Amino acid sequence: MAFLALALLAAAPAGASEAFRLPTNNRSLLQAGGEGKFFAPTPGRTWTAGQFGCVRSEGTQMHEGIDILSIQKDKKGEPTDEVRAAAAGQVAYVSRKAGLSNYGIYVVLRHRIEGLQAFTLYAHLRAVRANLAPGTTVRAGEAIGTVGRTTNTRTPITRDRAHLHFEIDLLINESFSSWLKKNEPGTRDDHGPWNGRNLLGLDAADIFRQQEKQAEAFSLLEYLRNQREMCRILVPNTSFPWLKRYPSLIRRNPLAEREGIVAYEVSWNYNGVPFRLVPRARSEVKGALTTRVLEVDESEFANHRCRKLIFKRGQLWTLTARGLDLIQLLTH
Repeated sequence: MAFLALALLAAAPAGASEAFRLPTNNRSLLQAGGEGKFFAPTPGRTWTAGQFGCVRSEGTQMHEGIDILSIQKDKKGEPTDEVRAAAAGQVAYVSRKAGLSNYGIYVVLRHRIEGLQAFTLYAHLRAVRANLAPGTTVRAGEAIGTVGRTTNTRTPITRDRAHLHFEIDLLINESFSSWLKKNEPGTRDDHGPWNGRNLLGLDAADIFRQQEKQAEAFSLLEYLRNQREMCRILVPNTSFPWLKRYPSLIRRNPLAEREGIVAYEVSWNYNGVPFRLVPRARSEVKGALTTRVLEVDESEFANHRCRKLIFKRGQLWTLTARGLDLIQLLTH
């Protein structure tokens, strides 16, 4: 019941959100036909591979951020673009060792927008501001580093492809490290909760475009609430971190309030972001209280297969191993 009460308090947005700012001087995204000057291509592919979504490996691989091309170079052709905080907030994490992640050198900032705890991630940096550390307060537009091409992947990022990998994320679980130790013993844990697996991305380019279109009417909370549902999952758990961190995503159910909550119906978009959570009473749940797929938008699934969270076995939709991992991490 406590989660429902929190949800009711946060149900209505407190006005429009502060708009996210583009994190570099590259503003081509907001210019007609400017995508080719904004998104960084991958080797052998066009700028479309730098977008968010199912844009890698012929549509079978998810890219959870956007790759913003460098537009300023030094005499050696290395990027010099300043990277700035997309919104006011605090530094959550700084990783200055490029070899520890595909992100290379990266920074995560924490923001509070319309009651939502949101995060922005800035990766492949050439350098991070020297005095930047967890807990440091930053203003929107404040410099935090320089665009680069650092990474630990087999294929290096060439000078002509130097870019900022930028994400707008929600955090799955602050106890990621204990989940990892329990479920994948022996796996290295170099970044704690700031591992990319523990961050669920939203389409930052679409958010920038919607902000430009709607101006002060844009609401990040409403944008999140209105994600397109790919599937709905029954989760027989009534107390997990997402409910506490994102109570404004919980929808009221008077019957469950009266009879008691035994499970939640969790709506995922195609990237697995739980954007709607509906409490359910036992009288509303048919059959056993087990984690299972309740409904699937098959056209949405067909258009966005890359996250591989669910699959169809005969006539029955079920969670993949990756989908089960996400549920387990969500409820850990």
